[in-house]
This record gives sequence, structure tokens and C-alpha cells, in this order.
Amino acid sequence: MFVTNVASSFLVLCRLAVAFPHPSVPQANSDILIIRASEEVNPNAVTDTTCLNLDAAIDFHDQNVATLSICGGIQGATEKCGGAPTSTTGQSGTAKFTLNPTVAGATINVSKGRWEGCIRAARAVCPTGSFKSVCKGGASEGDIAFTLDNP
Repeated sequence: MFVTNVASSFLVLCRLAVAFPHPSVPQANSDILIIRASEEVNPNAVTDTTCLNLDAAIDFHDQNVATLSICGGIQGATEKCGGAPTSTTGQSGTAKFTLNPTVAGATINVSKGRWEGCIRAARAVCPTGSFKSVCKGGASEGDIAFTLDNP
């Protein structure tokens, strides 16, 4: 008898849940949150992170391609920014990264791992839209100031 009452109550509650509207997260956003949650984030990798435009539409795939497009490309086996540039950009579709050393005359030599870690840390502060931040290290002197925007 008790089990029957509990089961009946459960079914009634399930029907009510379907009858009333409830908030949902679009599947694409849910997938991105799952991907981001599976990556380790070190909040100390960056400083001075500021969200610029939370409504800027930046596609997750475009951001990933732009991430690996800095310094002429750091995808695949490449592990570090080569060529000692004094500034660099990485762009794909709706995403553009702009990087500049914080010390005049310094060059960018950031490793792929550090760069990706800095982006994850900045995205933890600004989960959507555009932002600016400073990646600790990654230059011949000082740090790297960077922005992500929709060009």
C-alpha cells in the first residue's frame, strides 16, 4: 500500500513538471559548459580580467581555432610561439585574439599550454562574450596583455 501511494505521488509530480514551463539551457551551450568543466582552470594564470561585452557572439569552435592561430599557428606538434613577435593575432570567424607584451620591447614566446590555460582562466571570469586580460608570463620580459573580441 505504501509503495503504491509513493509511486502514485511520484507520477503526479512528474506530470506537473511537464505541465509547467521551466528554464532550459540550449544544447550547444550545455555542451560547451561540459567541455569547459572538464578542463583544469588555474585562476592565478591571469590578472586584470575584464568582461567587455557579454552579448558579443563568439562561437566556441571559432575561439578554439583562433586560440591556435596566434604566432602564425601553434596547432599540432608546435608547442610554443615561434619567431619572437612583438605582437600577434589569432582570428577565425567570430573570434579574434590580440596579444601584446606588457613590457615595451619584449617579445612573445608563450607556450601552447600556458596560452590555453590563460584563456580558460579568463573564460572562468567571463564565460560569454568578449574580454581582456593579462596572461602571467609568456613574454621575454613581463606578461602578455590579450583581448578576445568578435571582429
